Formats: sequence, C-alpha cells, structure tokens
Amino acid sequence: MKKEKLKITQSSGNVFLDLGFPPDEAVILAMRSELMCQLEILIRDKQWTQAEAAQALSISQSRVSDLIRGKFEKFSLDMLITLATRAGKKVELRLAA
Repeated sequence: MKKEKLKITQSSGNVFLDLGFPPDEAVILAMRSELMCQLEILIRDKQWTQAEAAQALSISQSRVSDLIRGKFEKFSLDMLITLATRAGKKVELRLAA
C-alpha cells in the first residue's frame, strides 16, 4: 500500500482566517467563539442547570441551550459581551501590532 505524504500547514493563529474568511470577519468570529467557550466553561464550572444559567444571565433557557450547543450564529459579539458581563466576567479588547 502506498503511503500518502501529508501536507501540514502552519496555522495563522485564527482558524477562521485559515478557513478563508476575510480578516475582519475572521477576527469577529474568533472573538465570538472565545466568548462562547468561556461562557460554556463558566456554566459547567458553576454546575448550573440551563434554567439556573438562564436566570443568572437574564436570558431564556432556549438561548442557554443555543449557547451550550455552540450555535454562534445566533449570538452577536455585543450580546456575548453582555452575557459575560452579567456572569461577572471582565471583558477587554486589546489591539496588537
């Protein structure tokens, strides 16, 4: 059996950029993804039910379900920042060269 040679491509550090999204969109998608992951970790670490998380975040249980399932198309960056703030997290934006 002939072995295929695998081509490994160095990541840019942003998977969305690597997938071909325009740079401006890739940055926003990465930010949204990171915030969603951090919120899901917080919910898991606090051992909240979806109903408890909904109450703490002032959203519906179905929105918590969307968050946990990673349906990031349903959450704007603004909304995710709002949810993180409601959860007691400090959100900062840093510019890099």
